[in-house]
Amino acid sequence: MTDNSYQGVMARRNQIMRSSLGLDYDEFTHSPISFDYEAMMSSTGYSLDDIARIQRDTKVGQTPLHELHRLTEAVRAIAPPGKGARILVKDEAANASGSFKARRASLSAYEAQQKGFRGMVTATSGNYGAAVASQAAQRGLACIVVQEVYDSHHVGQPEIVEKSRACEAYGAEVIKLSVGPELFYVLLRTLEETGYFNASLYTPYGIAGVETLGAEIGREVQERFGRQPDVVAVTHAGGGNLTGTARGLRKVGCDSTQVVAVSVDLTGLHMASDTDFNNKSFTTGHTGFGVPFATWPDRVDVPRNAARALRYMDGYHLVTQGEVFYMTELLTKLEGLERGPAGNTSLTAAVALAMRMDRDQIVVVQETEYTGAGKHHNSQLSFARNRDIEVRRGDPADNVPGKTIVIPERLDQVSTRPLDLDRLRASYVKKAAEVHPVGEWSDGDVEFLAADINGTPDQVRSLAQAIR
Repeated sequence: MTDNSYQGVMARRNQIMRSSLGLDYDEFTHSPISFDYEAMMSSTGYSLDDIARIQRDTKVGQTPLHELHRLTEAVRAIAPPGKGARILVKDEAANASGSFKARRASLSAYEAQQKGFRGMVTATSGNYGAAVASQAAQRGLACIVVQEVYDSHHVGQPEIVEKSRACEAYGAEVIKLSVGPELFYVLLRTLEETGYFNASLYTPYGIAGVETLGAEIGREVQERFGRQPDVVAVTHAGGGNLTGTARGLRKVGCDSTQVVAVSVDLTGLHMASDTDFNNKSFTTGHTGFGVPFATWPDRVDVPRNAARALRYMDGYHLVTQGEVFYMTELLTKLEGLERGPAGNTSLTAAVALAMRMDRDQIVVVQETEYTGAGKHHNSQLSFARNRDIEVRRGDPADNVPGKTIVIPERLDQVSTRPLDLDRLRASYVKKAAEVHPVGEWSDGDVEFLAADINGTPDQVRSLAQAIR
């Protein structure tokens, strides 16, 4: 008899992952903390051109890169003399399923089809479920989405409920769960029982699919403006968005472009808390995912996470919920683009950064997402009010996650709060020491950690010494 207890299923996780991906992570592993990252990424066997061709077949990629003329003018009107960088946005809402997540799902769907799987399974509360369902439909594959939707009172955020609807519209079966630890357990059980492909967000296929996004941005900016983008602002949650985009930029020669992570500041709200689950007005792109995944990426549903954001991060900025809702309205009113708040998280930081950058510089907002129904910011604000969260105009510095959403009154109130990357690096190294004692680290471990924190071996040794 198969042991389907929680402990029994977790004990088989590596075996389940191996059979559901056709990928043996043991081939790349060196120690409990280090592995051959580039070899793992290369194991897909696909070049950038291969991926672009695969994506074209299923309505993904080559999305428009819009210059936001009116928003740039508004920034320059309040910026110091000579400041106010040109702002561009990559409109990923043009992809099938309406977000950049279609890029992550496209290669997984192709790989599943090529390997003879009959269907795909993914665990997500975000746009990725709809992306997997859309790509599976185009490849003639079945799709199951395991999704955290409700709190213990069976109340779901309007944005998450809308994403369930989108998954079902594309033909997926959605297994709807309440918030809690059972998500990964149900995913493993479903993979084992169906024999379907694991379309995890964090496989090499998922990250390689996003590399075309960075490559398209880099190529088009260089062709149109004769220079690399100075800054690319990326909404940061689990890290795949930033990792894939940065890798794609580097592959087309944009080695001086600064890749900046942006998250909504939800400090004080715990993502696994039944109470806090519906007191946040953002389901992705916030610090509840962004910080933990940056400081220990291997907390995911595969043995080794291909999304390693700290490795590619040149800066990390926080914005408030109210600022993002304000920029969502402003994008609509000034540029005629009604897009969802998640992508506008990076837009908010881009505007604040543009105010301090020179006029001849370029900042690119790396993605947009579709909006409407429960994903619309008005739905989120109404839901917040119904939960007795105060929504008002004023100084966004007064925002208190889960209690108050303060929407700016003027554009010059939009700002960012930088996170100290050295603190994130120290947290990462401390976690590595908990997984594998410092005294047992090899030179290879130290070199891997140095690459993973975008630092040096001496920096890793210094941080490790402080732990002892």
